[in-house]
Amino acid sequence: MKALILVDIQNDFLPGGALAVPDGDAIIPIVNAIQSKFDLIVASQDWHPKNHKSFASNHEKAQVLDVIDLNGNLQVLWPDHCVQGSDGAQFSEALHTDKVAAIFRKGMDKEVDSYSAFYDNNHSNATGLEAYLKGKGISDVYVCGLAADYCVYYTAKDAKLAGFNTYYLTDATRYIDQASYEAALTDLKAHKVHLVDTSNL
Repeated sequence: MKALILVDIQNDFLPGGALAVPDGDAIIPIVNAIQSKFDLIVASQDWHPKNHKSFASNHEKAQVLDVIDLNGNLQVLWPDHCVQGSDGAQFSEALHTDKVAAIFRKGMDKEVDSYSAFYDNNHSNATGLEAYLKGKGISDVYVCGLAADYCVYYTAKDAKLAGFNTYYLTDATRYIDQASYEAALTDLKAHKVHLVDTSNL
């Protein structure tokens, strides 16, 4: 049984959004086209309170992309994005969501960010995604979405650590920074995550 995880394909990560991933909208036709190949489709959704401590605006004199210590973790400070209930937090209207069986919201605790669709960055609170997938008899997980070097990367890594055969769909994601993207791919290979193109599905 194969599952597709759509990671954070939300307006704020698309062109014109608060934290736009370059060329992020180019993945949507690809993601829409492959959905019929999977037994189960789920989605993650960044869903931050306004006072989230990953926002640069919530730290005096901080700038976007500054790195701070946040409760023991190194934390990149981001522009305000995917605020609960905002238009920016909504899925793209171009994304086909009819087959999405469940949505897992993340980043709701203001004290810790949550890149992965499985856990927060402390690995102290689970979203319930692992138990859900295992309850559905899923063995293979395919990960796509935004952004390649953050939320898609951490989701794929956690999927592998949870025991799933994990596939990272290289053409169905886009990155924020090339250096961090290349480091993410190197780490995923070391964890034996499969890097595949959707044309090979």
